[in-house]
Amino acid sequence: MGRERALKVVLIVVGLLFVALVYPMLMFYKENPALAMMLSVYATLGVFLLLASRNPRASRSLIGFAAWSSFAHAIVMSVQAFHHLIARGELIGSAVLIVIGILLIALAPGKESAEQQVSATPAHA
Repeated sequence: MGRERALKVVLIVVGLLFVALVYPMLMFYKENPALAMMLSVYATLGVFLLLASRNPRASRSLIGFAAWSSFAHAIVMSVQAFHHLIARGELIGSAVLIVIGILLIALAPGKESAEQQVSATPAHA
């Protein structure tokens, strides 16, 4: 499987995973409003990752945001778990977010050079 195809698969899987957070978001709406608010951001990001799977090269910054925000979230969750602010079981979520971040960074499309941009521009007759 090529790198771009693998990236598309990861974008679809992560996008669907994040969109699936709509259900727990609705469950925690009254019980834990801060968690519901955070899950709404992830559900929205999931929709945009699904859209990015159509043309990953055009969505480099979104893919980068998804990767680096996953790392940031994982770090915050880990610190909270080690300070007993959240359950230690949340470290599983941290590990999942780190894997997501690594996959997205490793498979992210490279930056186009000026030569590639010029050759991709249609010539006017």
